[in-house]
Amino acid sequence: MAYFTKFGDFQFDVLREIGNIGAGHAATALSKLMQKEIDMKVPQVSIIPFDEVADCVGGAETVVVTVFLRVEGDSPGNMFFILDLDSAKHLLLQITGIDKDVYEWGDLEVSALHEIGNILTGSYLSSLADLTKLNLQPSVPALAVDMAGAILSYGLIELGQAGDFALTIDTAFFEGNEQVKGNFFLIPDPESLPILFHSLGVPFDGDY
Repeated sequence: MAYFTKFGDFQFDVLREIGNIGAGHAATALSKLMQKEIDMKVPQVSIIPFDEVADCVGGAETVVVTVFLRVEGDSPGNMFFILDLDSAKHLLLQITGIDKDVYEWGDLEVSALHEIGNILTGSYLSSLADLTKLNLQPSVPALAVDMAGAILSYGLIELGQAGDFALTIDTAFFEGNEQVKGNFFLIPDPESLPILFHSLGVPFDGDY
């Protein structure tokens, strides 16, 4: 039986709060990176089966920009940060002054997007480590521009075993009237859940 089906309301609330805090720290990091005030829409946080993750970003065949990494340490898992193409192009324009179609991106554009994703995912993970007091270390992030289904499948093969649910954080960052829409997906390994909950003093009755 999947772990996420065993959560009670309290456990769901804790995971949602983790998502809100992580997204808030990412917004702060983005504001520093762009040197502009960045507002954040209240994130929509949910827990879904992993095979539904691609649906959250428009479907398996939707082309997206993704930074993915492996979380090592006390509570291992996988993390993905996914941007739609318009949001990725806007970030590039604001930070580097580059305004190109996705199919014209070269090493400079890819490097810039990689660094943006690295900063945002690192900020998210750092806030989670501070909250839980766990040792959480990111692998070197990888960046891909491809269909969402292909990226998720390849990323999990590269990163190792995945859990059967994902903590999804669907949020939008606003710079003036411009919107940057991003999705964070934290996919804990099954054995990580008891550790994560216990670090916060939260009971968990999963089979482990």
